[in-house]
Amino acid sequence: MKRNSLALVVLLTAAVGAWGAAAPKILPDGPPLPGTARLEMQGDITSQLVEGADRFLLGEIEKSVAGRARYWKRDFSSPRKYEVSLRPNRERLAHVLGVRDSRAAFDALELVATSWQPALVGEGTGFRAYAVRWPAFGDVYGEGLLLAPTGVTWAGAIALPDADQTPEQIAGLAPGVPPESQFARRLAESGCRVLIPVLIDRQMMSPRPGTKITNREYIYRSAFELGRHVIGYELQKVRAAVDCFSKWPGSEPPKLGVIGWGDGGMLALAAGALDTRIRAVCVSGYFNRRENVWQEPLDHNVFGLLEQFGDAELAAMIAPRMLIVEAARAPNVVIPPGLGGGPGRIVTPKLDDVRHELQRARQMVHLVAPSQAPPWIELVESDGGAGPYGSEAALQKFFRAISSKPNLAPLGKTPQDRRPGFDPHARQARQVYELMRHNQWLLGQSAEVRKKYFERLDTSSLEKFRSTIEPYRRAFYEDVIGRFDRPLLPPAVRSRKTYDEPKWTGYEVVMDVFPDVIAYGILLLPKDLQPGQRRPVVVCQHGLEGRPQDVIAGGNSAYSEFASKLAERGFVTFAPQNLYIFTDRFRTLQRKANPLGKTLFSLIVPQHQQICDWLSTLPFVDKDRIAFYGLSYGGKSAMRIPPLVDRYCLSICSGDFNEWVWKNASIGNPYTYMNGGEYEIFEFDLGSTFNYAEMAALIAPRPFMVERGHFDGCAPDEAVAYEFAKVRFLYQAKLGIGDRCALEWFNGPHMIHGEGTYHFLHQRLKWPKPAAAP
Repeated sequence: MKRNSLALVVLLTAAVGAWGAAAPKILPDGPPLPGTARLEMQGDITSQLVEGADRFLLGEIEKSVAGRARYWKRDFSSPRKYEVSLRPNRERLAHVLGVRDSRAAFDALELVATSWQPALVGEGTGFRAYAVRWPAFGDVYGEGLLLAPTGVTWAGAIALPDADQTPEQIAGLAPGVPPESQFARRLAESGCRVLIPVLIDRQMMSPRPGTKITNREYIYRSAFELGRHVIGYELQKVRAAVDCFSKWPGSEPPKLGVIGWGDGGMLALAAGALDTRIRAVCVSGYFNRRENVWQEPLDHNVFGLLEQFGDAELAAMIAPRMLIVEAARAPNVVIPPGLGGGPGRIVTPKLDDVRHELQRARQMVHLVAPSQAPPWIELVESDGGAGPYGSEAALQKFFRAISSKPNLAPLGKTPQDRRPGFDPHARQARQVYELMRHNQWLLGQSAEVRKKYFERLDTSSLEKFRSTIEPYRRAFYEDVIGRFDRPLLPPAVRSRKTYDEPKWTGYEVVMDVFPDVIAYGILLLPKDLQPGQRRPVVVCQHGLEGRPQDVIAGGNSAYSEFASKLAERGFVTFAPQNLYIFTDRFRTLQRKANPLGKTLFSLIVPQHQQICDWLSTLPFVDKDRIAFYGLSYGGKSAMRIPPLVDRYCLSICSGDFNEWVWKNASIGNPYTYMNGGEYEIFEFDLGSTFNYAEMAALIAPRPFMVERGHFDGCAPDEAVAYEFAKVRFLYQAKLGIGDRCALEWFNGPHMIHGEGTYHFLHQRLKWPKPAAAP
């Protein structure tokens, strides 16, 4: 659960007394609940639940390859019609990569010089190197080197290094890349005008003590929340450079190609797929089957990528333009767990996987060009697929695709950098700062963007509100949470009695949801249930790293035993196990779900749907009075599950409600997730669509309540009040149902307070308070 240090001290102090209290006794395997089969599962059911979800997601990733075909309507009747038929797919690719901001208009590259350093920074055989920059979007610039031939210019090329390389290294102006792999230098020596952009590197930064995150992930975090991506930002810089090359002086500019290695290869492939002005693409040390993208660095995480796109699909979008794939050694990147950022690694693609993906691409576009035409895609194998990148064979094919000159020039003399002791870190820092500044600007605009997004909502009457909110609920499920298009399995409920307390009885319950996916929780039944009586249910949801037992038994004062306390008040309660447990194990589930356009809640919502459907069949449950009440990550659940599970008649968010987009995307405040280890927390494009006030609108007109401790480290009081004011305005001023909306403040930390919320439950669920209850 989320706490600041003050809240943690308060909780630990309070817990000392709680641990001394008598906890409910857990029974050996007892009989099942009538109407259910006996639960035979042994061991840690929670761990088995997470393992099953993992198997399910891996299976869905494998199935995604075959499932992509339904998104493509390729027209093979001519190259032109083929290009036009791909427009919807290009638009979708641009969306998921965050390519959204309008590019800046400009006429030419700007030379970067100072009073002591001219723009001419180096020279090589047949070319000069200049420091340049160019407007990309907003107030963000691309920056790098221009290698300008001193003789005839045969072609134009954008050369993209890996993220951990500098432009100087692939131009031969700085050590770090062997001469045979200095592909930008070789092209310039051969008469190409070559632009080499700076990429954001993987240098570790420490946004707070004890946390290390790469520069790329740090930009990714807030960009992702705001519907952008570090990949998209760099593609914008590349495409702005293409804009510049298209204005080449003369009657017709030379052909333009894009070539890259490692992350540069990733960008070259995507740029070629998006921009048809690029006549040839060379991808080195990257092209691969993409089903293991969840194992790569977090900045490779693209929400919804695998729904429509693998590398083969991107390659097919380049056809009939030329694509050269160089199977070569990839960058050796390992980001270990435990640093605070997302763990990940980059490995050299297996040659068989490269060939497999190439064959898929060829099969997609075999009718685009006549059979006698030269192939549009070629594979170059560098030393069995693991040799040096920028090989002679790959560069030769790329050069011929963009130049009328038949052959590369031989390798010239080592270029000389005129800047003794040049330090590229200041340039890198500028690039990082500009993107972070842009993210913060987007954050400042996001409230107005969401307001415009919701402009079709009609609040003139409850009837019109109910009808016009439905498209937003569907969009929330499809575009933010992610919905698996499959029916729930028959629940096949299994149970066993595990608690027998003076006022209530408890049962462990397991039911099926999807193949390999189960729901698990503990049902508490008051012992004063009368035959034929139907009672309200409160689903009591634990927080991060929690278990159902935590909300029942003594030992964790934050939960205040609220499931058992509510059972003592006469409510039926159910405490589900949610997936956010076991640190990197559950965070890896999010990594596996995201490329499918899904999240943890894509599984949690169906689990709760199955739970509620089953609860509604029980003879002692009133199906119209099933409420949700969660703390911390359970409060996060309270904002995401009830909008989509309509059997929940009300929702209570405890210890989580605040200005959520601000908390996720802002920098410079102590509450932000930008600096922490919760790398799974970011949700794609939430800033443009649904903050917590908008999620509460999806719950309306059902009752909604927030429980807030003044010393809760989740967010400051003013952020909670600001966001809740919008909810109150909707309920009271717009819909006239202010009695269904409440906020309780209390002097306390991150915990269940259980006073105003209990009153709210009794009132809204129409269940009388016990005589002795406050």
